[in-house]
Amino acid sequence: MSCRGASDDDSCSKRRVAYVYSQAYIETCDTLSKVPNRVSWIKEETVSYFSVNFIVKPRVATIEEMAKFHTDSYLDHLHKISQDGDNDDPQSVDYGLGYDCPVVEGIFDYAAAVGGATLTAAQCLLNQKCEVAINWAGGWHHAKKDEASGFCYVNDAVLGILKLREKYERVLYVDVDLHHGDGVEDAFSFTSKVMTVSLHKFSPGFFPGTGDLCDTGLGKGRWYAVNVPLEDGIKDDRYYQLFTSVMQEVRAQFNPEAVVMQLGADTMAGDPMCSFNMTPVGVGKCLQYVLQWQLPTLLLGGGGYNLANTARCWTYLTAAVLGKTLSSEIPDHEFFTEYGPDYSLEISPSCRPDRNDTKHLDQVISTIKVNHKNVSLPKNLLLFHFCSACVMCLIHVFQ
Repeated sequence: MSCRGASDDDSCSKRRVAYVYSQAYIETCDTLSKVPNRVSWIKEETVSYFSVNFIVKPRVATIEEMAKFHTDSYLDHLHKISQDGDNDDPQSVDYGLGYDCPVVEGIFDYAAAVGGATLTAAQCLLNQKCEVAINWAGGWHHAKKDEASGFCYVNDAVLGILKLREKYERVLYVDVDLHHGDGVEDAFSFTSKVMTVSLHKFSPGFFPGTGDLCDTGLGKGRWYAVNVPLEDGIKDDRYYQLFTSVMQEVRAQFNPEAVVMQLGADTMAGDPMCSFNMTPVGVGKCLQYVLQWQLPTLLLGGGGYNLANTARCWTYLTAAVLGKTLSSEIPDHEFFTEYGPDYSLEISPSCRPDRNDTKHLDQVISTIKVNHKNVSLPKNLLLFHFCSACVMCLIHVFQ
């Protein structure tokens, strides 16, 4: 395992990196019922491989800080039910609390811990203590202003972006989770100061059901949301080719000053979602493509439901950031026996067929390039444009 895309002077090994972690934070995050103990797996794996001299202790977000995005009524309700784990409060359904986001005792403390950790990472970037800040326990991109959704109680990605916006005029959000980053896109759909890019599975009945190619933002935010809908089975090489084609266009037109990247590991081969067929090597190449821009970059986790493979993925990506070469042999730690039978860091793709039609992917890239020409248009220009992805759809652009 090595740092992919490093230059001859090994510049990636010279990056200043902040890794947000504390034992109390790990214990709090392990209580999330949908991925119990997952953060401990990540901690055991990364700490076993790496030294701890780049670890930053997170703080807990205040209710005022979370209210920078979430509504007071939602936060008040989350705090109320969190104290006693009240599953019978009829109001909970209105706030998205139920099957995907069950009411459990202490859930408000969990939300504040995750939000605070991402704010801690963002603050490290603002203070120029590092070039890259990592919170693998974050990346909960589905939560809305007044609603929990898809295992997400707080949208720490949005909080991190808002924190970076205190200093940086243009912040780019890049989401490579299997699921569409709908909560983040919704939060910034009306602004041209944040561009959101999401590569995800888009299929009838697949959660959250948003993120079509035609979803490009609203009002002043028109063209500042980029969606790359994909089918099952995509592998590393094709994904990287698509990713770089999109990101080259995005950088040229948007010229970001800082980046937030959500790196959900549910795209990995072997994930229970049984959709994409990726490995950490492919995602690592995408990450290195962004890191070579040398912008302040906040890295977050997200989905990932095969715990061993999620730990493998984020360990590999941590190594890529640090410029470290890792042994394929999993080091001995608390969860070592769960990595059998090969006890190897690598993930091998399955024989799952790639259902992404080449002609369709070319059409996706072509449409995104056409759309992005509008980003640099004068703000007072009205353009009548036929979207090539939605023939007969007349789009009015009011900047």
